[in-house]
Amino acid sequence: MALPVKDLDQTQAPLLDHLIELRGRMMKAILALGVAFCVCFYFADVIFGWLVRPLTQAFPAGEGRLIFTKLHEAFFVEIKVAVFAAFCVSFPIIANQLWAFVAPGLYAKEKKAFLPFLLATPILFSLGASLAYFVVMPLAFTWFLGFQGDVAGIPQEALPAMGDYLDLVMRFILAFGISFLLPVLLLLLNRAGLVSRDQLVKARRYVIVGVFALAAMITPPDVISQLLLATPLLILFEGSLILMRMSEKKAEEESESTELTTVAESGEAANVAVSQSTDDAPETKPAE
Repeated sequence: MALPVKDLDQTQAPLLDHLIELRGRMMKAILALGVAFCVCFYFADVIFGWLVRPLTQAFPAGEGRLIFTKLHEAFFVEIKVAVFAAFCVSFPIIANQLWAFVAPGLYAKEKKAFLPFLLATPILFSLGASLAYFVVMPLAFTWFLGFQGDVAGIPQEALPAMGDYLDLVMRFILAFGISFLLPVLLLLLNRAGLVSRDQLVKARRYVIVGVFALAAMITPPDVISQLLLATPLLILFEGSLILMRMSEKKAEEESESTELTTVAESGEAANVAVSQSTDDAPETKPAE
């Protein structure tokens, strides 16, 4: 059973009321982010340990360590971890406040069109981040650590710094999470009429080149992570084309149904008009 969606709010609130409401929404979002930051900062060591796990598994058992070369580096690493985790935790509340502010200015049809994209965004981002954490990072870190050994008789050992490692992990997670939002972007452009499915089909070869170029820019310089990002992006692109085709087919069926209904109503109106004109016509007496 579909939930009822209210139409555009007909009240004409003055600009000051909208600004006051915006301030209230922003305060709630900032408060949620602040509370989440305090909680995440308390568990920063646990969260960072969870982020370090792919590196731990890549090292041989009992080997590997993280270092920090600046006295304040470890503290700021915990700050970054807390901010990153707090934003992820509080994002549903922030998105809900943003939607609550924008939704009254949308028609019911527009709300129904945007709600699926709003719900799909965190799901796709989580899928991309999970792929980066559980698949890409372990393989990439194992490949990076393969460069350890002796070089011209000098031992070569990996000693990753805490800050550099955290930046690399956040880069992986954000790159894969944001890249997985490609279907949302394409479908929104298609829904807005800026891009058609036929245009994307004709530009498929350029899209493939662009996807590999993007993967090369936003991932570390290794072939494994680039392929692991480019492959799902191409699959998502093809899936977007399928969804566009289904959406266009549904729109065509609705358009045909509307035209048939309009024609039927026009025919009924014409029949009623003819019937009324026949009834209103004066009766003629037969000649004697």
